[in-house]
Amino acid sequence: MTTSCHFDSMLSIIYLHKIMKHTDNGHAFTEIVVESFKLTGLLTTEGDRLSAPLGLSSARWKILGALARSESPLTVSQIARTMGQSRQAVQTLVNAMSGAGLVSFQDNPNHRRAKLVVLSTDGQDRYRRMEELQIPWANHCSADLSIDDLAVTLRTLKSLSSMLIE
Repeated sequence: MTTSCHFDSMLSIIYLHKIMKHTDNGHAFTEIVVESFKLTGLLTTEGDRLSAPLGLSSARWKILGALARSESPLTVSQIARTMGQSRQAVQTLVNAMSGAGLVSFQDNPNHRRAKLVVLSTDGQDRYRRMEELQIPWANHCSADLSIDDLAVTLRTLKSLSSMLIE
């Protein structure tokens, strides 16, 4: 019985594979996804390299950036949404960063249990120092790209992100 169920499943997969084909857009989108996965890994590795002298990681740098770029303190859930990460993963990082003195928690007037996360003076200083490392790196990496290509890439990525958030 188990063998026939497995065989039936395999036949279904083979059948679906034969009738299901990507549209041109679907194929291009799939290629973008695969390249995005690769780029994410490369950016994480490079971010870890850039942030290591400051005792940070890419993950901690992203949280500092989310807070520094926000006009007001954020909850862990808001940081997670900004970063496209799970709330639990961000909570773990924020707790560790609080213990390291990079962030602190404030009472949230809009929610009793969801505290607001704010940068400490040390967190602000490390983010500023990260920008001093990141800006020359970004200028170097983008030197051979046109501003028009970069603008189209940014618009496309933002459009894809908003589509997946909704």
